[in-house]
Order: sequence, then structure tokens, then C-alpha cells
Amino acid sequence: MSVLHLRLICPPATTSAALEVLRADAGVTNVVRHVGACLLPPGDLLEADVAREAVDAVVDGLQALGLEESGSIVLETVDTALGRRIQEAEEAAPGAGDDALIWEQVENAADGGATGSASYYAFLVLATLIAAVGLLTDSQVLIVGAMVLGPEFGPLAALAVAIVRRRRDLVAGPVRALALGFPLAVVVTAAAVFVLGLVGLVPHEFLDGRRPLTSFVASPDAFSVIVAVLAGIAGTLSLTSAKAGPLVGVFISVTTVPAAADFAAGVVTGQYGTALGALGQLVLNLACILLAAVVTLRVQHHLWLRVRRGVTGRTAASR
Repeated sequence: MSVLHLRLICPPATTSAALEVLRADAGVTNVVRHVGACLLPPGDLLEADVAREAVDAVVDGLQALGLEESGSIVLETVDTALGRRIQEAEEAAPGAGDDALIWEQVENAADGGATGSASYYAFLVLATLIAAVGLLTDSQVLIVGAMVLGPEFGPLAALAVAIVRRRRDLVAGPVRALALGFPLAVVVTAAAVFVLGLVGLVPHEFLDGRRPLTSFVASPDAFSVIVAVLAGIAGTLSLTSAKAGPLVGVFISVTTVPAAADFAAGVVTGQYGTALGALGQLVLNLACILLAAVVTLRVQHHLWLRVRRGVTGRTAASR
């Protein structure tokens, strides 16, 4: 079963209209009303279980009542839901639960990576440092370790959501996280490589350009574009799908963090051609991932609207 638990705080004047929204959708069941149960702010508490496919339409109806301003709307994930009425609600809701696009959840998931928190910058710096060591030692294992730590897909996803939703208020956060995060990571990494060079720990193989396993990082080509686009699609699907693994988006950093590290190391060691290629790789992949995320979200939105409108049309015809 794929359902979410809906909890509403309603001013008394809005409760009846909110109940009508819940009752009007066949994907909603187990509706409960607690009159006067809320103390701060004062009001009624409404609860319901909603099939994942119906959540977006129900929340749209509640938002139209101004409930976000006068009360609150809370969605909670349900691990297990059993019962005939829950099954009937899922069968009545449009499409498949795993494919349902719930914009509020997508915005919240993306927003978590767009805050530019101290932990975000710390993880980005640490990932770039590990990638630099991987480049210096020509170690693919360390490159993989760096990509696991890289958190930069969060701001990219948040920016894609802001573009698709035309939310200018959501643009500043992810742009700031990217515009400050990568320069910070590059500066710290460059300083670290400089210190390693002073104490003689930069391998001669790296200085001579002999790193067959990791040289691709500074060599953007058609395959770089292909990988970045596929990574952007996979990361976006991990953000919107109900059952996608939470780490899918993490591996997007294979095309970004190592390039930032290579740019820093190349500048410090005087390999300016390598640094320029790494910078091109970084910019190209960030742009391709963002473009792929925007297109994927638009396609998902278009397809989901068709599903919702198709069901609405059949319902109207049956009446």
C-alpha cells in the first residue's frame, strides 16, 4: 500500500470546506475530525489517509482554501497501511502510486539541499579533498569515495524545482550554495595540494601527467554530456519516486566534485591545460545535470497532469 497520512489544522470557519475537499476525492479515506482539539493556533484537527496518487490534487484543493496561511498542512509517510477501505482508495486514485508527483514533497526534499548549511559546505570541501587525493594517487576507489560524500545534487535539484515551478523565491538558496560552495572547496583543496607539494608528497606521476585511471576528469567529451544527462535524470527520479533509493542522487557528484578537485590541483602544480579542461568539465556537467533535471520534472509534470485530467474527465462523464 502507498498512502500518506494527512493532518490538518483548520480554523473553525475553514473546517467544513476542508472536509468537503477530503470527501470529494475517492483517494481519501479514514477521515477523522477532532473539534476544537488544537490550542495553538486554536482550531479543529482533521486527519485522513490519502493514496499517494491523490495527494497532489487534495493538497491543491486545500491550498486553494488558504489553509497554508490560516492553519497548516502536514504530510506523513506511512510505512504500512492495511484495510479494505485503504485498498479501495488506492484503486480509485489515478495512476500508480510510485509514479505520483507530489510537488510539496519534491520541494521539501530539494529544499534540504539548498539551505547552504555548514554541513553542506563541510561535506563538499571534504569530498573535494578526497577527490584530490584520488587524483594525486590515480585511485578510482578514492574518486568513488568522494562522489559518495558530494552533496551538490541537492542545490541543483532545488534550482530545477524552482525553474519548473516558476518560484523566484526558491532560486537564491541553491544558487548561493553552488556559487559559494565550489569556490570554497577549490580554495581549500588548492591550499592542501600546495602544502603537500611543499613537503614533497605530490607524486611525480601526477606532475608528469601519468594518471591513466583518472585523466578523464579533465577531458570533457560527448560521453561527459551523456553521463551528466543520465545522472541528472536518475537523480531527479530518485527525488520524485516513492521507492527510489535515497542514495541515487548522491552519485551525481562523480561528474562534478572530481573536476573541481582537478582544477584546484592543476592550478597549484602549474598544469594549466589540465586545470582548464577540469573547469570545462565542471561547468559542462553542472549545466547538463541541471538541464536534465528541469526537462525530467517538466515531462513528469506533463504526464501526471494528463493522468489527473483523464480521471477527472471519466468521473465527470460517469455522472
